[in-house]
Amino acid sequence: MSLDRSVLAFAGIMVLLSVGLTLWVSSLFIWFTVFIGLNMLQSAFTGFCPAAALFRKLGVKPGTAF
Repeated sequence: MSLDRSVLAFAGIMVLLSVGLTLWVSSLFIWFTVFIGLNMLQSAFTGFCPAAALFRKLGVKPGTAF
């Protein structure tokens, strides 16, 4: 799996996890969902993604976006 697909899969899992936590644990977890959305938005504008940097260090093969 390329770096791009890894980051997108990770983002999707984190969004689903945060929504589940919001529904089943506490409504305050909505702020986790907001944080994920803001991180994705800043990544779109700046090109910097903390998850991509982590996956790159873990040896995931490069993609085209990050």
